[in-house]
Amino acid sequence: MARGDPQGGGSGGAHGSGDAEKYKNAPDAKHLLDIIGKDVHDKVKEEAKQYKEALTGQLSFASIFVEEMGHTNDPCIFDYDKLIGRNSERNPCKKDGTGKEEVKRFSDKEGAQCANSKIEGNKVKESGACAPYRRLSLCNKNFQNMNSKDSSKAKHNLLLDVCLAAKYEGESLNTYSAQYDEQYPGSGFTLCTMLARSFADIGDIVRGRDLYLGKKKKKQNGKETETERDQLEEKLQSFFKNIHDKLDDSIKSNYNDAPYYYKLREDWWTANRETVWEAMTCSKELDNSSYFRATCNDTGQGWRRRCNYCPHIF
Repeated sequence: MARGDPQGGGSGGAHGSGDAEKYKNAPDAKHLLDIIGKDVHDKVKEEAKQYKEALTGQLSFASIFVEEMGHTNDPCIFDYDKLIGRNSERNPCKKDGTGKEEVKRFSDKEGAQCANSKIEGNKVKESGACAPYRRLSLCNKNFQNMNSKDSSKAKHNLLLDVCLAAKYEGESLNTYSAQYDEQYPGSGFTLCTMLARSFADIGDIVRGRDLYLGKKKKKQNGKETETERDQLEEKLQSFFKNIHDKLDDSIKSNYNDAPYYYKLREDWWTANRETVWEAMTCSKELDNSSYFRATCNDTGQGWRRRCNYCPHIF
């Protein structure tokens, strides 16, 4: 679930008559969204290209627990065990980051969360946009325990935690897809559709666009409360402050919207989204799935037979 650019900007812009003709000739709504999404993605990617090297994370350089975590940048074969912890306290699919209880996917126990206390922008209680069941059980619980203190490794450490969440989310959706089809027959949602939307949700969280507020929790003073999203936003803002602090002055001057760093977050996501998508689609069962246009990498060509389905709209 996403909101627009909090600063009132956006990645789009006016389109010429050629674009209008192109959009008009789209055979259906999905293709229209694909075409528009590709245009927006290409514009954002072009703007971020000059900063990509400075913002691209490397899994092999991550150092969550003092030592560097591994010797590979492949998110599918990376050893995440140290990051998860001996007692699975940082397992992305465990409730509240405790490692004790598995999140129940697609459970309707708590409803679809439509209240204005749970969705930013809803004006009336129990009406407006809703957070779907898949979003409520998103495997990103490790985000709550991310370590943002090592500023020198911030862009690498953040990528590692985001890839960890994406990998577990992909595996979880793959495991539960048959159950979902049985529980909601005829929904029309394929596994690739769910993967694309979870990928979008993770991207929205990283970029500060997520509308889902989550539960309210007490602050450390034990009196005031804040939402789960507020708590996570503080942590992410700390990450991006560290990333910003380590940039060359010539690049740093392009990102002057502290403490939110929305533009920096957008460009970091653009620089690293291919790696995150690869982490989400590690399963061999997805090799021949088809849903997306070929726009994941710079060439638009297939990459490991999975990346050519990378959802450029998100």
